Amino acid sequence: MCGWAQSVRDHGGLLFITLRDRYGTTQVVFEPGAQAGKDGSEGVPDIPRESAIRVIGNVALRPEGARNTNMATGDIEVRASKIEMIGRAAPVLPLEISDEKPANEETRLRYRYLDLRRPSLQHNLQVRHRAAMAIRNCLSGQGFMEVQTPLLVRSTPEGARDFVIPSRNFPGMFYALPQSPQLYKQLLMIAGFDRYFQLAPCFRDEDLRADRQLVHFQVDLEMSFCDEEDVYAAIESAVRAAFAAGIGVELPDGRFPTLTYDEAMERFGSDKPDMRFGMELQDVTDIAASTGFAVFTRAAEEGGRVRAVVAPGCSGFSRKEIDELVELAKVYRAKGLVALKVEGGGLHGSGSKHIDPTAQKALIERTGAADGDLLLLAADTPEVSAVSLGQVRRFLGRKLGLAAPDDFKFVWITEFPLFEWNEEESKWDAKHHIFTAPREQDIPALESDPGRVKGRLYDLVVNGVELGSGSIRIHSSELQERVMAVIGMKHEEAERKFGFLLHAYEFGGPVHGGFGMGFDRLVAVMLGLDSIKDVIAFPQNAAGVSLVDSCPNTIEPSQWKELHIKLATEDDGKAL
Repeated sequence: MCGWAQSVRDHGGLLFITLRDRYGTTQVVFEPGAQAGKDGSEGVPDIPRESAIRVIGNVALRPEGARNTNMATGDIEVRASKIEMIGRAAPVLPLEISDEKPANEETRLRYRYLDLRRPSLQHNLQVRHRAAMAIRNCLSGQGFMEVQTPLLVRSTPEGARDFVIPSRNFPGMFYALPQSPQLYKQLLMIAGFDRYFQLAPCFRDEDLRADRQLVHFQVDLEMSFCDEEDVYAAIESAVRAAFAAGIGVELPDGRFPTLTYDEAMERFGSDKPDMRFGMELQDVTDIAASTGFAVFTRAAEEGGRVRAVVAPGCSGFSRKEIDELVELAKVYRAKGLVALKVEGGGLHGSGSKHIDPTAQKALIERTGAADGDLLLLAADTPEVSAVSLGQVRRFLGRKLGLAAPDDFKFVWITEFPLFEWNEEESKWDAKHHIFTAPREQDIPALESDPGRVKGRLYDLVVNGVELGSGSIRIHSSELQERVMAVIGMKHEEAERKFGFLLHAYEFGGPVHGGFGMGFDRLVAVMLGLDSIKDVIAFPQNAAGVSLVDSCPNTIEPSQWKELHIKLATEDDGKAL
């Protein structure tokens, strides 16, 4: 057997070694005199923990009373006749190889090759591998073909900042790393490859967070001659296969439920709602407006909404806990929250004096609140009242333990707005990307009322986490240019940036649609992890630095010269 000496215990010359490899651990017993020492004498070899060793011996049952039920191999041991040192470990390790005592993140990432020896990370990457193979086999079985798309592409606006690579052969010109395979998979549809998929690396130069890295992997697929239901079916089958192979969970039969974007925002205040618990938002504008409470009446008069959510059994919340909810709502632009305790069939709290008994009774009946509950109300614009209260709902779901970690509830969110208004620049932006087809019935309103246009766009959400997005694509250059014009992209600019795609449509583009699902995020959700770093072998830290190899790093002056670039100086004002 070959592996690493996880622990070494010397019991009066009798050596007990826990040998660890990717498949588990095994106890090795080495008796004195079984092997000559390095100096030719008989004795116990010096084996620092985490050294790589080779063991030769016989497998035997452990003596009665010495069996270990906590080890998969606890009934047996290897009685070694020879131990060979392959790679001696330093006497002092920079971190403990332990799931019980993990080191701080900086140390873990700097010595990632040691951190990866921990059983939990080995398990995570095994789950990742099994999920990837299951998805590949599932999609291949449905006629999808895996095709690798280019990693050196032209820089195009896709929502995030591009990573760019200067060209040595073309001074002043650059390649970009792809944010997604979007344009190439659409070209594959035009080329006649009606079912494509890829586990594709996607590069985005943006600030990091727990579920984001500079490069992530995406289960990317595209289909021709399809509608939304065809895409849903393909993705659902791949997700089911990943859960079954990765963690042994068989998801319930039946199609995943669907909510429109408007319905999701109305009921949950989020376009990625956690469906594991209720606590739905309720519109109480009509009741609240009649109370004479200025906070409510002003919002109603200005076209806003008063929404409520019931926190079950939370009337005993302390002032500090309620203030925490208020501050959370303010983070999402709400002016505040009105918190009312339900007791004795009435409402109690600082805001209750502004609400007469009739209105109090109506609020309790409308919301279904019961004694012991806490009624939370937000009065603001339709968007702010929904989003802020939706975040409060999400927080309470976790705080109250309403969201079971081993319960996976999926939902498709559909019919997003095709455009969103950019207040800072006073212009329309694409909600998803500019290649999303509008609903057929909304096409006449493209120019006259862009805010009313819904896209054939869909997200897959599980437990409040967006796994990915997709859409039915535009397949007409004329319609594509109309959509581009709405966001202010004139013909000349469209030709310069996307002319190759527009011209490809002139040669018989099929109806097509697809989806991109974050694979790292999917595996993290399966394992119940908040961060995707623990399902990636060599992730960056929060600053985007790979500590294990000190990347990014400087390059040689000769390389700057080859690439025809130099660092900016105060005199230059800009780089050349």
